[in-house]
Amino acid sequence: MELTLLDYIVFFLFIGGVTTFGCSFFRKSRRGAAAFTAAEGNLPTWVVGMSIFATFVSSISFLGLPGGSYASDWNQLVFSLSIPIATWLAAKIFIPLYRSLNSVSAYHYLELKFGYWARAYVGICYLLTQLARTGSILLLLAIPINTMFGWDISTVIIATGAITLIYSLLGGIAAVMWTDTIQGIILIVGAIICALLLTFGMPEGPAQLFEIAAEHNKFSLGSFSLSLMEPTFWVVFVYGLMTNLQNYGVDQNYVQRYMTAKSTSEAVKSTLFGGLLYIPVSLIFVYIGTALFSYYTAQPELLPEGVAGDKVFPYFIVHGLPTGVTGLVIAALFAAGMSTISTSINSAATIMLTDFFKKFYKGESSNRKEMAVLYGSSLFVGVTGIVVGLMMMSIDGVLDAWWKLASIFSGGMLGLFLLGLVCHNVKRINAVIAVAVGLAVIAWMSLLAPLHTYLTIVFGTMAIFLTGFALTKLSSALSKQGKEA
Repeated sequence: MELTLLDYIVFFLFIGGVTTFGCSFFRKSRRGAAAFTAAEGNLPTWVVGMSIFATFVSSISFLGLPGGSYASDWNQLVFSLSIPIATWLAAKIFIPLYRSLNSVSAYHYLELKFGYWARAYVGICYLLTQLARTGSILLLLAIPINTMFGWDISTVIIATGAITLIYSLLGGIAAVMWTDTIQGIILIVGAIICALLLTFGMPEGPAQLFEIAAEHNKFSLGSFSLSLMEPTFWVVFVYGLMTNLQNYGVDQNYVQRYMTAKSTSEAVKSTLFGGLLYIPVSLIFVYIGTALFSYYTAQPELLPEGVAGDKVFPYFIVHGLPTGVTGLVIAALFAAGMSTISTSINSAATIMLTDFFKKFYKGESSNRKEMAVLYGSSLFVGVTGIVVGLMMMSIDGVLDAWWKLASIFSGGMLGLFLLGLVCHNVKRINAVIAVAVGLAVIAWMSLLAPLHTYLTIVFGTMAIFLTGFALTKLSSALSKQGKEA
């Protein structure tokens, strides 16, 4: 189906407006690395909070949550239930820690605890994760657009990546976060409009929607069994807890935002606002999936055969929304993807400067050289992400591939951070052994274990922490015995 002229106007006004607005921060970003990477710690609390929210959401959430609840139930919502715990721990432990170190790099702390090897290891893992993430999001955004309108997937990947790269590169973190705010608002508005149209579009009124959904057990949060081989309530909750602890506790994308706030208390408020906002928004998305199920169950003639799962919401966007609203919702879908990509570009460039260039460059550093590194790194990450997205077109099961890559690349981060927080005197060799054990467990979980994929990050994190903790206690006991002897 072709978009109407009004839909095109709404969509391109959004794309053009966001790009122009982001580029308008170019003059401020040129002030120096502090402006480009942390906006000189001067952004409003609500902007930081909305950016944290937008960083969490992606086109995966926009399409995956409705698709999952349409095909199944509200099991995915359990993931969001762990966010209050993760944000509370971030507010109590992580944010004060990072603000006290006054470093825009999330991994400076690891160097202080374990030496530069730990900072470099986690920094490399982070960069690989962001490249895989950027490519995956670009492809996962392009696929439904291709399905809906027949637009060439490669063209969508290149165009979306290029547009996002332009304002990310020119405007720095301020452009990324202010555009995040706009994109987050558009995304929420688009989701609410879809939910309302579905609710009041039922032939017999809203009550019919809930009757059909309840009859098919669509509001279930999943099985409460103790099985580790299926996504039970407990498996999804523990997975969500570990993932969200990693996000809000050690992920550069979030830590960098903590440093843009005016004070520690403002950073805490922003994190609680941005994190907790995702809970009702994710509820809206899973509700949309359930509403779609009831909507098309009551009117099966409206849904062609073969359209199911993740394809139902895109079909409704094209065929079920009024003219103009379709363009707005597609803009919201692009907003989710562009926000994620711009975050990855800026944060990866920051890590390249702080964790690698500044450590290895022996000459005299200057504002001009640092800005050149940031511009070059942003360009590299953006272009490489586009190439990765194009290469992933040949892979079956992109989302599954992304989850496995993310588990392997990022599985060691949280465990190492927790080890540093709990144990005060960890020998370097013990930390290295702990990471090696954790990576072995992650590889086993990813390739051989019969357990559910969600548990990879859980077991990998715990393997690193428990191994390091046990070795530290053993070393301490042996050292004590040696002194007594």
